[in-house]
Amino acid sequence: MKIAVTTSGENLSSPLDSRFGRTPKFLIYDTDKEEFYVIDNTQNLNAPQGAGIQAAQNVAKEGVSAVITGHCGPKAFHVLKTAGIKVFYSNAKTVSEALEEFKSGRLTEATGADVEGHWV
Repeated sequence: MKIAVTTSGENLSSPLDSRFGRTPKFLIYDTDKEEFYVIDNTQNLNAPQGAGIQAAQNVAKEGVSAVITGHCGPKAFHVLKTAGIKVFYSNAKTVSEALEEFKSGRLTEATGADVEGHWV
């Protein structure tokens, strides 16, 4: 299973970014192989609109089954749900902590967006 985690860094000890659409990067973690790689999301950092939609489409292309983030807006949430991707909210300090919360079952699948569109 592949999980996309919002971050500003390049490794598991990097901070969890609270923003989905405007996160600088996504760390894609493969739970089966216990490997990860990072994809860039900087094209959406300053987008006037559509950042969440574009970010959701980008992680969907990576074949992820779940996303862990701090917050997700309504349009991005809709795109993720339509693609069959589960969303989990976390307040963890690092990517590693967020993944541990997920693996141990401490995260609950989100039922909807938790912020309005264009949240910064």
